[in-house]
Amino acid sequence: MSELTHFDSRGNAVMVDVSPKSETERVATARGSVRMKPETLRLIMDRGVKKGDVLSVAQLAGIMGAKRTPDLIPLCHPLGLTSVSVELSCDPERNAVDIAATCKITGRTGVEMEALTAVSVAALTVYDMCKAADKSMSITDIRLAYKAGGKSGTYEAR
Repeated sequence: MSELTHFDSRGNAVMVDVSPKSETERVATARGSVRMKPETLRLIMDRGVKKGDVLSVAQLAGIMGAKRTPDLIPLCHPLGLTSVSVELSCDPERNAVDIAATCKITGRTGVEMEALTAVSVAALTVYDMCKAADKSMSITDIRLAYKAGGKSGTYEAR
């Protein structure tokens, strides 16, 4: 097990000093899903939700969420993201909206939290826009799927 990096020797929370690290190209992809009733998914697919186009609004919300990560997660570094993409797709077999977010940067620290935040905010937006039709929706399986760059190298979820 590796050492926790956000605490000093006395147990105080600290922002990690990344100044000695080299700038490298870094990328991270996160994934998650919103499960719902079949009729709720049909409303999304038919663009029948009164609040608007759920997938488009959630996509924009995810991008905005990635950019605001250091405002939401206390010890995250503010990053100059070079790219954020958020893709949402409907899976009628699972009655789910699947979300994937990829963030990129050339910098001293990774973008895993930005990708995870993008997926989380997009999923929350799907829920918010559809809650009048289906309060039983569940946000599931938010996880890091891939990361590359930096000293720790590449990680790919199985």
